[in-house]
This record gives sequence, C-alpha cells and structure tokens, in this order.
Amino acid sequence: MSETSHTASQSAPHVAIDTAYPGNLFMVVAPSGAGKSTLVNKLLSQDSAIRLSISHTTRKPRPGEQNGREYHFTTVDEFRVARDRGEFLEWAEVHGNYYATSQVWIEQQMAQGNDVLLEIDWQGAQQVHKRFSNAVEIFILPPSLTALEERLKKRGQDEPNVIVRRLLAAGSEMSHASESDYVIINEVFDDALAQLKDVVRATRLRFSSQKARHNELFIELGIH
Repeated sequence: MSETSHTASQSAPHVAIDTAYPGNLFMVVAPSGAGKSTLVNKLLSQDSAIRLSISHTTRKPRPGEQNGREYHFTTVDEFRVARDRGEFLEWAEVHGNYYATSQVWIEQQMAQGNDVLLEIDWQGAQQVHKRFSNAVEIFILPPSLTALEERLKKRGQDEPNVIVRRLLAAGSEMSHASESDYVIINEVFDDALAQLKDVVRATRLRFSSQKARHNELFIELGIH
C-alpha cells in the first residue's frame, strides 16, 4: 500500500503460504523521498513479467485518478465483505479510510508465472512475510539524511513542518532495513536501477522458482 501512516494494520488469520509458484513476490520498502516509486516505475516499464499490485481502498478518487490504475476504489461494505472472506493479504485503516492488498490477485498472478511487486511500508512487509515466507524484501535507502532532506524539499509537495515529520519518521522506518533481504542505496539512479534488476534476475534463479517454472524438466532429470 502506498499510504504509510497506519492507524491500524491487520493480516488475515491464516497460516503461512509455502507453495512455490512459477512467479515471485517482491516487496519494495523505503522512507518517503528515497526514490522508491521512480525506481519501481522504471523497472516496470522495462520488465513486462512484473505486475504491480494495486491496493483496494474506500477513500474517494482524487482528481485524475482512475479505478484500477492508482487504486481499486470500493465501498466500505464491499471492503468489509472481501476482508471477512479472507481475500486480503493485509489491510489497514489510514485516516479513516481502509486500504488492503489482494491476496487472491497475487496468487493468481504468481500461479500464471508473473512476478508481483508490492510498494509497501515495513509494517505491511512484516504482515506479508507471515503469509508468503519466500517473499523477497528490498529496502531502498538514501545516500545520506542530507540528501533525503534535499529530495523532499525538491519535490515541492510538502510544507516545511511536514518535511520535518517525514525526516523524523524516516529514522524509525530505516531502522527496519535489517529485516530486508536486500538493501539498495539510491545515490546514482542508474546504478540503483541496475541493482534492482539484479535482485529480480537472481530471485528468478532460486531453486524453488526454477523448479516451479520447469517442473517437468526437473522430474525428468530426477531433481526433487
């Protein structure tokens, strides 16, 4: 989910899913201003086998937003029905609105051989790991706090007091980088993008992924 200030965060009450799908699940985590969305968008434009997970939300669309592009917009009643059916991987209430990640869609995509990418915060990543133990978490860090502050100011989206709050929150968020599988320091964009692609390529070569994609070959070769 792209909204990061959770007032409540929950995962559905199910056990971890250890099924090896042909597709992989990637989670990209970063503090605001680290360049996560720019990196993800560039990766998606260059790798057609990756699908970006689109969150469900009960908030109203903002000007220019389209259903199914920025979010799947839904009513509170529809959201609660889907939640109670266990369709969501994780959900949260943010500023009075509900947000959720669809587990059903993710499993469908991975079963079809597509990789799925989640832009998510560290709290959501923890919930996803409880359900998909082999999900790959990638943490994007800025080269320094000074660089992070400069990037936030350059965006021109926030008032000075908001920037201060984001910087304070970043310290707490970055302390969870140790929970990730990979860390990319986004100092030079092209280098960071190349490293992100390297992680994707290496993940696709994991034994579990290769076996799921080429099961008949593995059986023929006597590999279990």
